[in-house]
Amino acid sequence: MTLDTSWFSDVFADAPSAFSLKVTRKLHEEQSPFQKVEVYETEGWGRMLAIDGIIMLTERENFLYHEMLAHPALYAHPAPERVLIIGGGDCGTLREVLKHPGIERVVQCDIDEAVTRAAVQFFPRLTEANDDPRAELVFEDGVKYVADSADGAWDLILVDSTDPFGPSTGLFSEPFLREVVRALAADGLYVQQSESPIFQLDECILPMHRNLRAAGFAEATELHFPQPVYQSGWWSAAFAARQPGALARRDDARAAVACDYYNADMHRAALAQPEFVRRALATVWG
Repeated sequence: MTLDTSWFSDVFADAPSAFSLKVTRKLHEEQSPFQKVEVYETEGWGRMLAIDGIIMLTERENFLYHEMLAHPALYAHPAPERVLIIGGGDCGTLREVLKHPGIERVVQCDIDEAVTRAAVQFFPRLTEANDDPRAELVFEDGVKYVADSADGAWDLILVDSTDPFGPSTGLFSEPFLREVVRALAADGLYVQQSESPIFQLDECILPMHRNLRAAGFAEATELHFPQPVYQSGWWSAAFAARQPGALARRDDARAAVACDYYNADMHRAALAQPEFVRRALATVWG
């Protein structure tokens, strides 16, 4: 078989398949101490960011992921002011959080400054909020940063990580989640990307929920949203609360922020569980 090198293919080893984008040129390549960071120009999808050969985002569709990682929790929380983002080096989630005027402080802690440098250079729309005085960029191990946080320091913690291996492995562990619970305020909420329900229900989502429960969260569910450049095109995020009954709450009286995907209907729809996911989560949460 002859391979066309004008196509970038993200191969999914656990469910043999791939997603490919037609590329016109490589704009950037850097091997950081942690991972390989690449930026390509593509046909139809704009610029694309890849890490270790895995597609992270494109200009065309990244709003789906960034909006759904940030806004459901920001609207579910009664008055979020202090937000910690672990990972998120492309700064898209940071931008979405800072759309909320009530936010007083956001720390983005990513282990790899190379990702943020590439985002600033090649994805200026994603990084347009980086100079907001409420934002602080930190480049260090997110597990350590949470462990060093004071008790109750954060209203909301978002984990915008790569897949659960390599530099991100510790972010899916029970010890890390115990530190998250401790670092959250009493009414704190937690969101963490949790892969594809089609392909990683047993390998990622269920182990994560077992860890969330063991770590001390009162309840957790899954947020669902489309993500066309990721495995299966269907993505999810674990959504957990320290107090019961907090996840479905949404304050519609609050001024709506400008979004391209997220709204009140999408908030409710994202919390609806497909039956096979509902059955699986019931084995953990009852």
